[in-house]
Amino acid sequence: MYRSAARRLFPAALCRRPGRLSSPASFSAPIVQQASFSSGAAGNAQTHKPDNAAASNSSSSSSYSSDEGRNPRATARPKSNWQEEQARVLQASLRHVIKLGWTDAAMIAGAREVGVSPSVVGSFPRKEAALVEFFMDDCLQKLIDIIDTKEDLKNFIPSHRVSKLIRIRLEMQAPYISKWPQALSIQARPLNISTSFKQRALLVDEIWHAAGDEATDVDWYVKRTVLGGIYSTTELYMLTDTSQDFQETWNFLDERVRDAFDLKKTLQEVKYLAEAVGAGMGGPVQGFLNRVLRG
Repeated sequence: MYRSAARRLFPAALCRRPGRLSSPASFSAPIVQQASFSSGAAGNAQTHKPDNAAASNSSSSSSYSSDEGRNPRATARPKSNWQEEQARVLQASLRHVIKLGWTDAAMIAGAREVGVSPSVVGSFPRKEAALVEFFMDDCLQKLIDIIDTKEDLKNFIPSHRVSKLIRIRLEMQAPYISKWPQALSIQARPLNISTSFKQRALLVDEIWHAAGDEATDVDWYVKRTVLGGIYSTTELYMLTDTSQDFQETWNFLDERVRDAFDLKKTLQEVKYLAEAVGAGMGGPVQGFLNRVLRG
């Protein structure tokens, strides 16, 4: 189902990356989903995607559990393999990012804040990348908690729900906006890009899931590609937005989401027109449109 699908799509690397702090000693990390149309980073639903790559990639030390029979959300969240000490250091380090950036210096300051030897920073294989990935996971966990607890989200139409969730997620980056280009640069490094992609894919899948997506075929990929593009372009737009409370960014986001859902509406209208053309040409045209419109 939904989360086991994401697990099959993004197995090994997710199993080794940090999760968020669900308790002082453990993290988790998840992702996204939607409505009838669209597409680079929680819900209790079930997604259906490629059944071919196995959950057998998980082990007791992996981030994902292979307990298929349990709550789908619980089994799909990456289990933390961070030690409590490392988790506390990363959490504290985020408070120093605004001043020191996504750097070893911020991690050292975080270690000192929680009374841990700065030498612990050497236990993180990719150091500052671990800090960025921890932040991404932490934000995703917070988004999942919001999806689970905010009943009013269910009253939104799918397009508004998608816009709202993307906005909530990007607002979590607002305090770090001056340092976010550095975070993007770290994520884009060859050693980090795989984990970055998987985190964003999880985020996108989580949003689509929360918006009610139940696609099972190639549309599953198309929708997430489109939403990933909307998220990434809005994230970049936010970096140059000088309007109060990023109002221009949210307007930009709403327009991109509206365009995506309007395209679906336009294609639906074309389908109805094709049906009226007649059997001669309507058959093949309608067949093509049906394939397109399944999103």
